[in-house]
Amino acid sequence: MKKTIIAVVVIVLVGIGLYYFFGRGSSSTVDNTPLPVPNTSGQSTSTPSGTTAEKTVIGKSVQGRDITAYHYGSGTKELLFIGDIHGGYEWNTALVAYELVDYLKAHPEAIPKSVAVTVIPVMNPDGLNKVVDATTRFTASDVSQSSAARIAGRYNANKVDLSRNFDCSWQSSGVWQTTPVSGGTSAFSEPESKAIRDYVNAHNPVAIVAWYSAAGGVFSSSCGNGILPETTKINSLYATASGYPKYDSFDFYTLTGDMVDWFAKQNIPAVSVLLSTHSDVEWSQNLAGVKALLQYYGK
Repeated sequence: MKKTIIAVVVIVLVGIGLYYFFGRGSSSTVDNTPLPVPNTSGQSTSTPSGTTAEKTVIGKSVQGRDITAYHYGSGTKELLFIGDIHGGYEWNTALVAYELVDYLKAHPEAIPKSVAVTVIPVMNPDGLNKVVDATTRFTASDVSQSSAARIAGRYNANKVDLSRNFDCSWQSSGVWQTTPVSGGTSAFSEPESKAIRDYVNAHNPVAIVAWYSAAGGVFSSSCGNGILPETTKINSLYATASGYPKYDSFDFYTLTGDMVDWFAKQNIPAVSVLLSTHSDVEWSQNLAGVKALLQYYGK
């Protein structure tokens, strides 16, 4: 009798084991959920809203360097900030743009719900590379002290002044102060200018700020049809908040093919903010100006 009971118990245990191994057990131990794909691009795949990448490459320079845009916020009204169109000659304009990138990353709450912000810190990476061996964030101590290198760094690798390469009163030969400069073989002949053109045409920002140096002021844009009323408004807002003088136009010498004036030709309000020197970032002043625009477009 005792042997019979033991045999029954063994049979029951074996049956249970076979059930879990071939039936329920096999389905519960296999997970067919796809594994997440590693992100090797160096870009954020989403923001808190899940609507946009934090970092995108909008184009390449003549020598193949990335022109990178950083995106924050998920509103429908996009503000665009552009730095370093003149590369190594105006390297401090890249640093003020990177300061804005750092600020927005640390303070996403500063962006109103209706607003999105895009920052392009370096429009002319080949020119910047002539004075600093960096493709992203750098410091003032990284910059070459050679004045010749800085002047050469104003232009792209084709020796074109990119702010003479846009389709507003474009000429193949322009001037920088009293120095003749190349405007390229045609408007938008340069890949850096094309990258900005294509981004602006695709996104149609509500307003654009471009940083230059060095004259210390906020300058309105226009392209033969007067200043847009909204340009006058943002010029006044930025100048008042930052403490920079306000100017209706840039009259120090004749501009041809100017980038910010081309924005005006597209009916986009745009201003040039010229830092006071070629080395200072003046971040507190510019942060005040940026905040004024965020508040205005956040209404």
